[in-house]
Order: sequence, then C-alpha cells, then structure tokens
Amino acid sequence: MNNDLNQDLAQDLVVGLDAGGTRTRAVLAAAVDGRVLREGAAGPGNALTVPVPRLTDHLAEAIAGAVPDWARARVVAVAGGFAGAAQTSPDEPGRLNALAALTAALRRLGIAPGSIGVSSDIEAAFAAAPGAPADGLALVAGTGAVAIRIEDRRCAVTVDGDGWLLGDDGSGFWIGRSAVRAALRMADGRGASTVLAGMVGRALEVPTEARPPAGRAAGPAHADSAPVDSADGDPADAGRGGRGRGGRARDTDGEDAPGDAERGAPGHSAAVHGEGGPGEGARAEGGVRAEDRRTDACRGDGRPGTGRAGRIPAEPGWARDRREAYRMHLLPAVMAGPPILLARLAPLVAQAARAGDPVAEAILDEAVDHLLDTVRALEPRPGEPMVATGGLLGPDGPLTVLLSERLRELGLRLDWVADGCRGAVALARLGHGRPASSAPAT
Repeated sequence: MNNDLNQDLAQDLVVGLDAGGTRTRAVLAAAVDGRVLREGAAGPGNALTVPVPRLTDHLAEAIAGAVPDWARARVVAVAGGFAGAAQTSPDEPGRLNALAALTAALRRLGIAPGSIGVSSDIEAAFAAAPGAPADGLALVAGTGAVAIRIEDRRCAVTVDGDGWLLGDDGSGFWIGRSAVRAALRMADGRGASTVLAGMVGRALEVPTEARPPAGRAAGPAHADSAPVDSADGDPADAGRGGRGRGGRARDTDGEDAPGDAERGAPGHSAAVHGEGGPGEGARAEGGVRAEDRRTDACRGDGRPGTGRAGRIPAEPGWARDRREAYRMHLLPAVMAGPPILLARLAPLVAQAARAGDPVAEAILDEAVDHLLDTVRALEPRPGEPMVATGGLLGPDGPLTVLLSERLRELGLRLDWVADGCRGAVALARLGHGRPASSAPAT
C-alpha cells in the first residue's frame, strides 16, 4: 500500500453500503470530505428476502473488502441503504433485519463506529444527488418502476412499485412483456408488422423455421437480449446510444414533446400505429404524436380508443402454419420462467427502436407516458430535486432523453445516480456531524 493511501486511512473514516437484491457494495471514504478510498462487494443484501445470518455474512464480506484490518479502528460512522428496508417506522421489519445484520457484521470485524444508520436503497440513492438534499423526488426505472417523495431523508409518499402483476408501469418488465405481446399479435394477425417478432423469437429460442422469414420482421442479426437491471436498481445496459424518442438518433436536444394521451389497458402492447392498414406504419414513422402511436387497441381508422381494429395484412412470406408454430413455441417458453424475467427483453425494444421500428418506438413512448404519470401523482413542484436510478434512465438509457424532455415541462431535471453508495457515504458523514454539501469525490 502506498504512502498516500496510508495517510488517507490514518484519518477518520466512514463506510457507505448499498445492499441490493443482487449484490452488496461497501465504500470506505474520508469523513472530512467524502473522498472514496476503497471498495468491497459481496452477495445479495435485500433485508426482507435474505435471511439475517446470510445477510450478516454478505455485509461482513463487503465491509472487510473495503476496510483493511489496521484501519478499522478509524471508522467513525457507517450508513447503509438496503433494498427491503425503510425508515417509515422504528419497527419496520426490513429496517430491523438490516440493523441487526449490520450491527453483527461490524461486531464480527471489530468495527465500533459512533453512528450506525439504516435507510432504504432509494433513500440512500436520493442522498447521492448534488448537495445531498433532504427533500425531493426519486424515480427508479429498471426491472421495476416506482416514484417516491422524500421528506427529511425518508420516504413519505410512494407511487407504483406494485410489482409485475399489479403495477411497475413503464418498467423493464413492462417493456419486455409489451415486446412479447406485440410479437404474438403480429403472429396471429391482430397487430402490426414488427422486427420484435423475430428478435423475441430468437431470444426465446423459437425454432428458426417458425420465426418470421429473413427480412424486415426477422430483426437484426445480433438481437440478443440482455438484462436491464435488477429489481433493486443495479444498473446494466438497457440499450446504448444516447437516443431520443423511441431510441432514434437525434441531432438536437429534442423534438416537441407529445401531449397527454388516452390510456387503454396498461401494458397492452399491440403497438398499432393505425391498425387500419400498412400505410399507417409509415405515418407513425413520420413523427405522429404519442397519443396516435399507442400500444393499446386502436380504432379501425388508426385513432386511439375502443372498438374493433381494422384487419392487418399478414407479413408476406410468413405463412399461417409457421405463425401458428411460432405461437406454440413462444408461449411455453415465456411461461416456463418467472414472469419478471421478461425484463431481459427490454433491450431488444430499445435496439428495434434505434433501427426505426415504429412498434418498438410506440412501446418506449408509452413507457415514458407511464413514468410521467407516476411522477405527476407525487404533485411535483418546479425546481425541486429529482434523482433517477435504474438502467432505463442511465446516461445511455432508452428512456432518458424523452422523459427528461417531458419532465422539463414540469420544471424538473433528472439527476441520475448509479446506486446508493455515494448517498450512503453522505448519510454516514451526516451521522458523524459532517456536512454533506456535495457528492463524495472519487
């Protein structure tokens, strides 16, 4: 270890933890300025789903990786953001589990800080915003989706986050499910032609002979699926490219944001930009507003609403028997795994949208509408802090540009954070009596 690091570790230190559903990260930082010195990692840290003894082991492993033996006496404060925990009440089960496991892990390592703090992973992520604000909004859009109002560093109001069965509108799961539904609707003749049919079929290992023939509906040659992120917000690649509406390349900061639209059944993904005929797809490509590009059932004339949709011609070359075989292979493949795994198909929608597929573009447009509705339900005030986390809203996330444009109409700006580690460091410094006026430096 070099002399500079030796000197850094000879001062007062704090530890920040981000304990999520797939991994636990620990960061060792200087108490005086929040500068990150070392990191450690271990297994899952959800305070409700990971048994306390196992959670204790994971916390001890992550902290031991970040804090060398001889520096442990210098740790003056520890704070952790835990999936499954919150500060809503002193006897909240997740908080109690997290506090018990963290206390035991620190005792095992011989670390006796003056302050130990436990918060939710979202509360910790919010504290990572510039200036470590105490009040504002947090939006998570990854595998799931939830928006929260933070007051005095605690979750005060929650909108959505109701899980794949009842909510998570606009999430990675919602987008992935919409892709499958669009593929099925194309196969049975109810929906518009889309490259998603071929991409989804390839990802779910539908036999080649059952998938759409090579051509527009077959999808890019390398359209493999990849995870958006975990349910706790650990970011991953959700579609690269810094795109705008529907993932298409943009030469300017944005185009006119679409207005509010009528909402059909949430999550319905026919993505018909006018089911009245093949010409409607071209019309959607030309920049029609989002409310005319719903993924819900549309009128026969292409306008959103209820009623029977016009008949859509079958994809040329994709015979009825092959389309039937596609459905018979796709449905069991989807049903074989946990429903939440459909989130891994979300990057395919981003990829198809970047290639200009109007069905994929409409799915992403509607996902943004859902997230915007979720934020609006918190009655945001112009200019208040707003933090975003999750792969869909990262620097290269497929929804970032369009949602940012729509939020600007409400006087809001997104500050994206990768996880809660930096916020946990800020909370640990506050627990030690240090101001957390800025995000920790690296």
